[in-house]
Amino acid sequence: MIFDRNENKEVIALLGAGSMGTAIARRFAAGRIVLLGDISEKNLERTANELRYSGYTVETFVVNAMEKESVEAFAKKAASLGPVKYFIDTAGASPNQSRPEHIMRLDGVGTGYALDAFGKVMAAGGAGLVISSQTGYMMRLPDEVELQILKAATDELMDIPYIKETALQNSGYAYIIAKRINHLQAQKAAATTWKERRARINTLSPGVIVTPLAYDEFAAAGDNYQKMIDASAAMRTGSSDEIAEAGAFLLGEHAGFINGTDLLIDGGTIAAIRTGAYTLGA
Repeated sequence: MIFDRNENKEVIALLGAGSMGTAIARRFAAGRIVLLGDISEKNLERTANELRYSGYTVETFVVNAMEKESVEAFAKKAASLGPVKYFIDTAGASPNQSRPEHIMRLDGVGTGYALDAFGKVMAAGGAGLVISSQTGYMMRLPDEVELQILKAATDELMDIPYIKETALQNSGYAYIIAKRINHLQAQKAAATTWKERRARINTLSPGVIVTPLAYDEFAAAGDNYQKMIDASAAMRTGSSDEIAEAGAFLLGEHAGFINGTDLLIDGGTIAAIRTGAYTLGA
């Protein structure tokens, strides 16, 4: 049975077939093609089936977000399907299950590869969103380091002395710094390559959100997460659907003047840290 006979459908490219990205994509998926990219064929098959059984048109592509050529191939695949209207990047590593270098290469360099690649194929009027993290607000980087990050080509990020000396000390530092790099990468792309495509790009920084991956984090560092939850004004965790609502806003027409910025959606955890109501553990 043919569910949709329309031609020249717009494309939503989702890098990382997890619950948050899928929840965002569902807000726009009707009448469009969803291209799912993930390193795991099992994740791709499961998520694609969930979307297809809901009536959406889905394509899949195995992609390694840490490899430049693989990400570029994913972007080219998206462009071959039709005008790329939306790009969502949720690829990332768990800080309690990954080495510092792996986190930096996936969450930092890998995100740069994605923004570079899609900065060449986005349709005019399109919008992109990188899922970052509240941790990007937990440690201030020196101004000169942020300037180095903004000026560096993606392949040069790992050569920045501060990255070598600080980010690679442990997985916690790597995760925090990589997420701040995401904010800077979106700023740079918005002002350069994505501007040339007449497309917007922003980041969204969730707090403690319940997802399958989050359960692994809770098992490894549950006490720390519980303290953050209790210290927040919301005094609860967030959900993928709440992230999807915020993501849909940033990608949608009502956010047409929002570009190169980050939306923190953490229930008030960072506010508690900055006001001294909660002291972040080592």
